[in-house]
Amino acid sequence: MRNIFLDYTDLVEPLSLDEAYLDVTVNKPGIASATVIAREIKRRVKETTDLTVSAGVSVNKFLAKIASDWKKPDGLFVILPEEAESFVEELKIEQFWGVGKVTAAKMRELGIHTGRDLKKFGEEELVHLFGKAGHIYYRNARGIDNREVEPNRIRKSLGAEETFKTDLYDQTELRERLREIANEVWRRTSRRDFYGRTVTLKVKYADFREISKRRTLSRPIEDFYTLWSIAVDLLNAVEFGKGKRIRLMGLSVSNARETDGIEDRQLRLNFGEDEAEEA
Repeated sequence: MRNIFLDYTDLVEPLSLDEAYLDVTVNKPGIASATVIAREIKRRVKETTDLTVSAGVSVNKFLAKIASDWKKPDGLFVILPEEAESFVEELKIEQFWGVGKVTAAKMRELGIHTGRDLKKFGEEELVHLFGKAGHIYYRNARGIDNREVEPNRIRKSLGAEETFKTDLYDQTELRERLREIANEVWRRTSRRDFYGRTVTLKVKYADFREISKRRTLSRPIEDFYTLWSIAVDLLNAVEFGKGKRIRLMGLSVSNARETDGIEDRQLRLNFGEDEAEEA
């Protein structure tokens, strides 16, 4: 899929394994229509991989992301520049990319249910209510997003998480789920040669309160056993029980060195020298 994207533009910013932003303002085939390019990419991905993909076409990242989710799993949706602001006004607040359940609940308490409602708030007021994200909400409510497509974005972390169908509190079951997550994290880090020094465990409780615990080693983590041992230690430091049920658990690896010397490839684990941190 990535190779197909690159046939049209070098300005490809990966979001995940199968998702990316493409800036086709100036494109290699010289096609005048971004919609035509999107159709071609969809057709070629299907022919090459037998996978269906959804495409969103618009004037910026925010709108393109919303458009790509509009007609999944095999859709093509276009938001024209002159339609952008009116389109955003009709969006439910939950459909804004980056607005999670907790923020959406807070917005509803403030009478913000749609983009039109959000647009009534001034920028300073939104910053007061939601911190730095208020600047983004203010612009997005008007269909504005000035971020560039960044093809050389440096990966800062790799991880995986799971939202449980039933909130969990049993230690054995939580460890089993954590091992599944750790296995997936290790699979992803191994495939990408991404060996970080920091492991972070994220936990979200049934009441949506979120905490994270992390540990940083002096050397990169290069085997599953080390990753798993740290993950277990971090889980043991988390409070849970019948009164503190867990609805989501995530594990990530970060703080990778851009280049590792030969000595760094030989892991010597010394928990006494590690940095422990809780957020």
